[in-house]
Amino acid sequence: MQNYAEEIRHFMESHVSGILAALIAGVVVLAFRRWMAGRACRSKARLDGKTVLITGANTGIGKETALDLACRGARVILACRDMTKAHSAAEEIRQCSGNGNVVVKKLDLASLQSVRDLAKDIQENEERLDILINNAGIMRCPKWQTEDGFEMQFGVNHLGHFLLTNCLLDLLKKSSPSRVVIVSSLAHERGRIHFEDINLDKDYNHSESYRQSKLANVLFCRELATRLQGTGVTVYSLHPGVIRTELVRHLFPSFALWKRIIVMPVMMMIKTPKEGAQTTIYCAVEESLANDSGLYYSNCAVKEPAAQARDDAAAKKLWDLSASMVGLA
Repeated sequence: MQNYAEEIRHFMESHVSGILAALIAGVVVLAFRRWMAGRACRSKARLDGKTVLITGANTGIGKETALDLACRGARVILACRDMTKAHSAAEEIRQCSGNGNVVVKKLDLASLQSVRDLAKDIQENEERLDILINNAGIMRCPKWQTEDGFEMQFGVNHLGHFLLTNCLLDLLKKSSPSRVVIVSSLAHERGRIHFEDINLDKDYNHSESYRQSKLANVLFCRELATRLQGTGVTVYSLHPGVIRTELVRHLFPSFALWKRIIVMPVMMMIKTPKEGAQTTIYCAVEESLANDSGLYYSNCAVKEPAAQARDDAAAKKLWDLSASMVGLA
């Protein structure tokens, strides 16, 4: 035993610099991971008797948001494209929350007819809608088109939600005070709306398309809030953070092997879906926000969006263009 202790002492003395470096690196990694996790929503608000609709709620931050709101007693509607995954997620949420009032509805945001069908279903079968969370999205996909011929990212991330929200406004007003929560991204800061080529037919770039769609989310929030003043319906847009979700499924296949090897450890450092859902949940339930509308949030706090996201003229122009594209009277 004495020889063993001596060996340990000798090892520690011989490798003291390496051990210190490893300890410092460990502390830095833990601090960085904690910083990346961001703030958590601390609100204890209950949602008993209230109805929530969340798009893309079968996975990622949408699923975590649905679970949290179900735990608060809400009737939660998962509006999803993949019904198999949606039913599986709904059953998991029921089991984890103890709330059996979790239902699944079909929604394909790449189809305006599917959006209208869901809106009609909700209008005819739901007595109220207290919170609408526009969460679903697609990121940096190839040059695909929606069923109606629109560029996929702009069509799914913005136009589908634009039409769905407008179709449900009467029910939201009837249920006021109610909220619309729009999941955008920090990517909006480098975006611009290509009014002259909204589908990017002349020069498609998957990153530019994504940034345009996320800027459209913030501008939509701003204009919608203006139009809903005095109705009791408030609107919020947000950046959820950098998160490990299926949203990046179109990004990694384009990476060379060496890039994947470098990126994978970084991916382990970023937010989990539960951590990434916190700002969405905050905007949906935080009682102190009841009189705020049209603002942009990050890390459970108000944040000023990019200058182009504060352009009221652009927001109005985008609204008019979007209404024309989806055939909204």
